[in-house]
Amino acid sequence: MTDAQTHASSDVDLSRFVDLSGRVAIVTGASSGFGARFCRVLAAAGASVVAAARREERLAALAAEVPAVVPVRCDVADDDACRALVATTLERFGRVDVLVNNAGASDAPERVESEDLDHYRAVMDVNINACFVLASLVGPTMIDQRSGSVINIGSVHGQVGSSPNNQAAYVISKHAVVGLTRELSLQWARHNVRVNCIGPGYFETELTAPMFEAEDQGLGWITRNTPMRRAGIEGELDGVLLFLASDASTYCTGQVICVDGGWTAR
Repeated sequence: MTDAQTHASSDVDLSRFVDLSGRVAIVTGASSGFGARFCRVLAAAGASVVAAARREERLAALAAEVPAVVPVRCDVADDDACRALVATTLERFGRVDVLVNNAGASDAPERVESEDLDHYRAVMDVNINACFVLASLVGPTMIDQRSGSVINIGSVHGQVGSSPNNQAAYVISKHAVVGLTRELSLQWARHNVRVNCIGPGYFETELTAPMFEAEDQGLGWITRNTPMRRAGIEGELDGVLLFLASDASTYCTGQVICVDGGWTAR
């Protein structure tokens, strides 16, 4: 190997792309599905993780399995609970480096003219209003730190409609998550605070299980309509999560990264 080649190799340090040692992350919706997986992944990369959800027993089980996880009960639709979540994190760790707005709710397939308005508002409270509230609460700390990453969990249905599944509240809320991502990224870019969005395609989770089991719009329909001809597999969001949470994405903000088997490329 020449001196030039040796010098070039020594300039490449990839360890920082997956090393979250000393960083603190908040993950909402952490009692199952994507949220529980995200907690494990961030902890494996070295982060201290505050896992937030309503189901305390599941959070306790996760914390018993993953020592870096701190369980905090939080209903993200409750503004006071969100304030308490951020306050608890700052009291314990003194900083917040990553916020993963993952908590989500969905509506049963229904035409918009038949949509229950109370349920519509409940979906909006969890899927978009909570993202706004939590981002506004961690924003001042991240701005003071001159660093931070907000990762909003959207959906392919933040890019396209869901018909024939007819889930208007869900689609509207996920489109709003994209708008929130872009606006906050512009407001906070000069402070070195990044705001991005992951748009998963169809993955089987507790939230999506009823759809996967449906006879008419179930797994067979998902498989036929996804260019890669399958649903997502657990773990296929790990890479993009670590990319956005780590120094691998220091010049990436305001973006929506769809992990969808080609769904939105059609």
